[in-house]
Amino acid sequence: MNPVQRHTLAVLVDNESGVLSRVVRLFSGKGYNIESLAVGTTDDPAVSRITIELMVDDKQCDLLSNQLRKLICVHSVKTLTPEHAIRRELVLIKVLANESERRNEVIQIANIFRASIIDVSKASLTLALIGDESKAAAFQNLLTEFGILELVRTGMVALERGQYTIDEQTKEKGEFDYGKNVL
Repeated sequence: MNPVQRHTLAVLVDNESGVLSRVVRLFSGKGYNIESLAVGTTDDPAVSRITIELMVDDKQCDLLSNQLRKLICVHSVKTLTPEHAIRRELVLIKVLANESERRNEVIQIANIFRASIIDVSKASLTLALIGDESKAAAFQNLLTEFGILELVRTGMVALERGQYTIDEQTKEKGEFDYGKNVL
């Protein structure tokens, strides 16, 4: 039996109302929990890219990928392996920093983690960090002692390393072209 592990799926879909709901329903209908979900348009405004992270075994991942490919709104599905993918998440953290000494300490931590200071007030600093889970967790742990006022995470986004991309060429010609004449 294959062990359950984190799998990252990159999915190109039509950028239309209801598409995300159909994709998510596929997972929830089969009893799978999505660990992370990030969606945005691509360089083509008619196409969105969904990055989905799941805790499943290899067989389950293949099954879900094949089920996704059957949806008419899906252009392409690719499983991104950890060794061949760049994965990043944006984390915004608002920290209590109402004294100059505390503020300086938070700024030093931000510099060490290459985080950006995106808002300053008399009582707080808001920081932005881009990185993987371990970097985000370490950053959050260090800032906890200052008092985290608010925190938000985008969910993972991922791309394959090198020249490889996700596009229609990853699907076999004629596959799932419903309503079209296929020879």
